[in-house]
Amino acid sequence: MSDDREKDEILICRCRRGDRAALEHIMEKYKPLVIKKARSMFLIGGETEDLIQEGMIGLFKAVQDFEPGRETSFYRFSKLCIDRQIYSAVTSAGRKKHSPLNGYVSLSDSGETDWEEQWSPSSACAVSPEETLINRERMEIIREKLGASLSPLELSVLKLFLEGYSYAQMAERLKKKEKSIDNALRRIKGKLQEILEGMNQA
Repeated sequence: MSDDREKDEILICRCRRGDRAALEHIMEKYKPLVIKKARSMFLIGGETEDLIQEGMIGLFKAVQDFEPGRETSFYRFSKLCIDRQIYSAVTSAGRKKHSPLNGYVSLSDSGETDWEEQWSPSSACAVSPEETLINRERMEIIREKLGASLSPLELSVLKLFLEGYSYAQMAERLKKKEKSIDNALRRIKGKLQEILEGMNQA
């Protein structure tokens, strides 16, 4: 067992005994994972902050449901729970608009997924194999279309945004004004919406 994994399991056990400091520690430790996932998604009509809140709920559920001593690490288990919580939020929003998945797209690296683990029926946070395959194929098409439609500046802004940079940091790195960064992100989201709507009408 790796040292980091062992530390996580110790923290989880302390959380189960009501140690609030341990809970706060592990929530802060994995918050960047939540932010990265939330930033890799766009919810039409929604905000990244809403997705971060959903992701934190998923992380809290992971703390509650994780079973120390099993083959799956807390990192992998929490990632699945975070993904599932955000996925549920955006599909629910889609149903309200009578267009399931219409507002959902993940731009994160799908290569990070541990397929065997994600398909495991023992995981309460698992996505079905069918959902995983359909969404993976769909995301690849969207990434290809979006990449072809973005300008060099928009591509650079998107890459930095997904890596977690703030508007100020992006502006500094790209030598642009923050307003230009904001405008680029709005254009990216608009182009993404057009691609999604086109795919749904096809």
